Parts: sequence; structure tokens; C-alpha cells
Amino acid sequence: MGEGRPRASKDMQYKALTVDDSKLARMMMASAFRRIRPEWQLLEAANADDALDAISAGSVDVALVDLNMPGIDGLALVAKIREKHPRMPVAVVSANVQEEVIARARELNAAFVPKPLTDEALGAFLSGAALRLKKAAR
Repeated sequence: MGEGRPRASKDMQYKALTVDDSKLARMMMASAFRRIRPEWQLLEAANADDALDAISAGSVDVALVDLNMPGIDGLALVAKIREKHPRMPVAVVSANVQEEVIARARELNAAFVPKPLTDEALGAFLSGAALRLKKAAR
């Protein structure tokens, strides 16, 4: 019967990337991920360069990007992701809940998930991402 997984479903194989320069923020994201989507694999990057490397390697289905990072900020990173992956589900994650920031994320076809991160907000984004990925796989 395989590896003892509950039900085989296509979304069990998704890989999500969290990009945040704060180790604590990445740990909190990983903790929430384990509660919400334990079957997904979570990759971490501390900066935009590492994130782009992971995405270029083809091992990422979904990205959650912190807004404020040294060097390339989250919106600039999302713009770079969009150049090669226009349909990848992406969210900008930030405590900077200003209309301008949310509007810029939407212009880049990215969701906005506010910090402090809640299971509800992360779960809503991941559910939408799973639906988009399933539709794209058809």
C-alpha cells in the first residue's frame, strides 16, 4: 500500500519556499506549515539570491516572500520570480499592511499575507495555491 500516507492526492507532493532574512520568522512559518500542510515539503531561503537559486533548480511550486529584506526586497524578488514563473502561487508576507504595499503585491499577481502570521491567513493562501496548482496540472 505504499508509505502509509492517508489518501494519495496530487497536492501531497508540493514544495513551498519561504524567504525571510529572519531565522525566527522562518521557524514560525515552518511551525505553522507543519500544522496546516504537513504533507508539503518546506524549503527555506534567507535572501533573494538563495530563493532564486532554489526556484531556478525547479524545486519550488509555491513561494512566500518577506517584504523587508536586505538587498533585493520582497516586491523586487516577486517581480523577478514572475519573469520566469508567471503562474506560480506567490504571497508577500509582511507586517507592513499599507494599501500601497498590498496594491503592489496584487500588481505582481501575488497574494498578501499579514504578519504576525496566523494559521488562518496562511491556510487560506495555501488552499488557494493548491487549487491553482491542481488546475495547472490538468
